[in-house]
Amino acid sequence: MKLRPLNDHLVVKPLPKEEVTKSGIILPDTINKERPEQGEVIAVGPGRLEEGKRVEMSVKVGDKVMFKKYAPDEVKIDDVEYLVIAEHDVFAVIE
Repeated sequence: MKLRPLNDHLVVKPLPKEEVTKSGIILPDTINKERPEQGEVIAVGPGRLEEGKRVEMSVKVGDKVMFKKYAPDEVKIDDVEYLVIAEHDVFAVIE
């Protein structure tokens, strides 16, 4: 199954959140199951309509983005979790 977001929405695959303690021990994201705040864009919609014209999206497929913690809607397809986010909930592209 393939997701094709509409309007100003994008589909994001969450990035694993690993934390490193002061002693160098890596804690995988399974230890602390908080909602993700970063991910990689895998699909973008065509943009929102404004006065009958499409406004181009400011992110593209492959961008790594930061977004509001409780903004995304979670969907699971073929046992893979994805997030659907409105473009206005994305506040930074990680370079």
